[in-house]
Amino acid sequence: MSSESSPSANHLDITLLGKEYRVACPPEEQEALRAAVDYVDGKMHEIAEKTKSNIAERIAVMAALNIAHELLTGHAGAAGASRPAGLDIVAVRRRIADMEAQLDAVIAPQEQLF
Repeated sequence: MSSESSPSANHLDITLLGKEYRVACPPEEQEALRAAVDYVDGKMHEIAEKTKSNIAERIAVMAALNIAHELLTGHAGAAGASRPAGLDIVAVRRRIADMEAQLDAVIAPQEQLF
């Protein structure tokens, strides 16, 4: 995974499973987004290796389900760390929905190329 600042301070160029995306992100949230990208990219690579799949959409869905399961059951990755105290699940879900909408806005025009 790599993430680099884009020319706009409110956007971040990221790479997930070898594909580049530009996402809206305020400067004060970019460090957290980079950490999330690292985590998601790692999960995607892990799933791709386990399933021997090269279908990015399938890998992304499986990674999303695994990450959601970890979050909702209080497990964080292989370390099995519990969910931080005071984690606002509603806020997390809202933020995930916002990210999904942003990704959909970026991915939809790219899918029309195929």
